[in-house]
Amino acid sequence: MRRIGVLTSGGDGPGLNPCIRAVTRTALGYGLEVMGIERGYAGLMDSEMIQLDARAVGGILSKGGTFLGTTRAPEFETVRGQREALRNLNKHSIEGLVVIGGNGSLSGALALHKHGFPVVGVPATIDNDVSGTDIAIGVDTALNTILGAIDRIKDTASSHQRAFLIEVMGRNCGYLALMGGVAGGAEMVLIPEVEITLEEVAQSLLDAYIRGKAHCIIVVAEGYKPGCQAIVDYLKKRREELGFEVRVTVLGHIQRGGSPSAFDRLLATRLGAAAAAELYNGHYGQMVGIKGREVVTTPLEEVASSRIELDLDLYELAKVMEK
Repeated sequence: MRRIGVLTSGGDGPGLNPCIRAVTRTALGYGLEVMGIERGYAGLMDSEMIQLDARAVGGILSKGGTFLGTTRAPEFETVRGQREALRNLNKHSIEGLVVIGGNGSLSGALALHKHGFPVVGVPATIDNDVSGTDIAIGVDTALNTILGAIDRIKDTASSHQRAFLIEVMGRNCGYLALMGGVAGGAEMVLIPEVEITLEEVAQSLLDAYIRGKAHCIIVVAEGYKPGCQAIVDYLKKRREELGFEVRVTVLGHIQRGGSPSAFDRLLATRLGAAAAAELYNGHYGQMVGIKGREVVTTPLEEVASSRIELDLDLYELAKVMEK
């Protein structure tokens, strides 16, 4: 193997740049050339590539996002899109590929592997729902961003004696909401995995008010149904009864941005270096992840066929901490 490629795909998050850096510098250390593929699978299909050397990835360790760019590419899910990608990989003499991303991105890596192309995956998603690893790149920084927001909002909520709904990312997974709520001392956490009625939400506000609390913080995953607006509409109808006025803060994409934490920089560096080493040593069709303190590998077939289920014991812990 003389030349490898690296791409970031799907949603962005803190730690992607440190991972690209680690892949590049480790591969260069093995005497390999490295091509950076821009805009993920879309750039792969459009043959958008740049050569990376040690200087090209200098100064990016502390930067959020991904300097290679990323996008979602539904066309890559088709056989035609995959064949176009393979054609471009061969055209640029790329003999192996590191794919950094979440479940969709790693499923794309598996598709290339099934075509016989050497691929290694690296988990990077703030949802933290990729199997084969305890934690994905970007999760720690996103959680710290959420925690900082909760702390700040709690200050103003206490000053005005208000209830705040804080909506965080998590369309299908309540990991960020649950962990952020526990760490931030929220009075309630609403996630897609657990059905909670609007009446139960109202009762939580009332209980907090009766207990003499100066605020009520409810962390809401964006995938919780019936959703934030439905909660607001319902609570406003019962304003006089519940005691608290209600405000909403949607954290949105600030959770994806920002300089990666020390943990994410170290994790991204370890996993990026391991991915390059796996390719160099001829171990393909796998994802590198972290279990405990050890870097481990899991077949992409296994990764793509399952997702981590949220530990609902932690949800029970959150309920105890809400008292």
